[in-house]
Amino acid sequence: MQMFEIQEEFLLDGKPVKLISGAIHYFRMTPEQWEDSLYNLKALGANTVETYIPWNLHEPIEGVYDFEGMKDIVAFVSLAQELGLMVILRPSVYICAEWEFGGLPAWLLKEKRRLRSTDPHFMAKVRTYFSVLLPKLVPLQVTHGGPVIMMQVENEYGSYGMEKEYLRQTKQLMEEFGIDVPLFTSDGAWEEALDAGTLIEEDVFVTGNFGSHSKENVAVMKAFMAKHEKNWPIMCMEYWDGWFNRWGEPIIKRDGQELANEVKEMLTLGSLNLYMFHGGTNFGFYNGCSARGVLDLPQITSYDYDALLTEAGEPTEKYFHVQRAIKEVCPEVWQAEPRKKVFGTLGTYPVTNSVSLLAIKDQIMTPQETIYPLTMEEAGTGYGYILYSASIKNYHHENKLKVVDAGDRLHIFVDGRLQAIQYQETLGEEMMINGMPETEWIELDVLVENLGRVNYGFKLNSPTQAKGIRGGIMHDIHFHQGYLQYALTLSEEQLQKIDYTANKNATQPSFYQVEFALETLSDTFIDCSDYGKGVVIVNGINLGRYWQNGPIHSLYCPKEFLKKGSNEIVIFETDGVEIKELIFCEQPMISKK
Repeated sequence: MQMFEIQEEFLLDGKPVKLISGAIHYFRMTPEQWEDSLYNLKALGANTVETYIPWNLHEPIEGVYDFEGMKDIVAFVSLAQELGLMVILRPSVYICAEWEFGGLPAWLLKEKRRLRSTDPHFMAKVRTYFSVLLPKLVPLQVTHGGPVIMMQVENEYGSYGMEKEYLRQTKQLMEEFGIDVPLFTSDGAWEEALDAGTLIEEDVFVTGNFGSHSKENVAVMKAFMAKHEKNWPIMCMEYWDGWFNRWGEPIIKRDGQELANEVKEMLTLGSLNLYMFHGGTNFGFYNGCSARGVLDLPQITSYDYDALLTEAGEPTEKYFHVQRAIKEVCPEVWQAEPRKKVFGTLGTYPVTNSVSLLAIKDQIMTPQETIYPLTMEEAGTGYGYILYSASIKNYHHENKLKVVDAGDRLHIFVDGRLQAIQYQETLGEEMMINGMPETEWIELDVLVENLGRVNYGFKLNSPTQAKGIRGGIMHDIHFHQGYLQYALTLSEEQLQKIDYTANKNATQPSFYQVEFALETLSDTFIDCSDYGKGVVIVNGINLGRYWQNGPIHSLYCPKEFLKKGSNEIVIFETDGVEIKELIFCEQPMISKK
């Protein structure tokens, strides 16, 4: 059993150790990829791996927990130990990480709570979650013979709040449930953030997050520690080696040699955790969202991050630059050639069947009938889509219609015809509608997509984090009453109920089925460059969103999601683009802008 301490230096069994770490998120890749990713981290010259633990992934529905498959944190940490890596865990209830709602579960929005605070309603939920999660982590601690050397109390809290009692209560909960390795906080390396976000007065270790100007940032951290009479080692908990990307914006890149020079400088000053070492993928509906003024700017499915390994796990040129830099500063480290990936095209296949969502809504979903509209969180899990259907009286002349206070992106159909797509600046715009001459009622359908909740900054507690229709629908100048709500999560249960013999209508949101057989499997990408907007589901597994806006026009498909023999891919297309074929490709399709 090893012993890890934080004194003037990090000590492992009483001997000084420099932590050279990399971030690998077990939940952004398949379990079959873990070993190669962890091995490549060690081959880089690292001795530690770091990962967040997202609350919303492990408790997606209140009281329903999932730690299987890609969510098996215990298996991931155990594998890291087998490969000889130490582990830093960040089980804080908020993680940011460009992850949906910063890791907070959507069901928290069903009631009014002050998140990340001593609000007793919030802390009661934290206690319940920790009572399930932390006992799983206790045996993994270095104090119990495991590889975990440190755990995080809260993440970048100084960029959000300053309530020290909240931090204390979180720390006390962790200790109550058996966490006895050193605890830490991580914040931006400037005085205001460190002052607000740390528990230095209670001996909780202080780390910083930055990706350049190491000397300047380290000087700020040292001064802050000295002010509190601490002489701790310096640790950059997130040394940003790339950056995340948003829809409709160019891919962000960082020069490999420039990063290597910065890493070299940081290693002469202290320890670091490369964020990210391997970014992976925001599978399903778990991508996060940035906030810029009144706008929410959702992030893309790929979390490639321009990291040292690509989204699919392939070593980049940046990997070798950093590997050489580590060797220069720490010549004694073990290094090796990294493992490489094999990719395949796997062919092109025609669409087998298609059907309109509006034709089968009552078959695949059970509607909830209410007088006023429910939000997504009230009507279902809060992820994916929600369809609102209403019958509005037909006055046989042009009438006003307006959806009030809704998010994020709306498709509005009048008698099955697309009336408008509203998003960002156009949300809530008034429109004029006409019913059909021969009918007494106008059939209104509004499909709303949750594009991802804000994961960082001032909007974390904003009412706009609740998705769907929050206000109502105005017909003429009054609020309409009487709605059917369909929560569309694209679950395996819903997909199995699709009847492809029902009406097809490519102008409406539609399901496209592709059935094909494979003799060999390989990692691959699905070319979405001719699609509009939607998601791709491979053998029941949601790969994530595609969007014509770019900057990436493909989705990464790990070989583990495919089968030898029969396969089924379902594409849910919302923007009226008729899909005729599925094309596999060897590399991601990236905008050339």
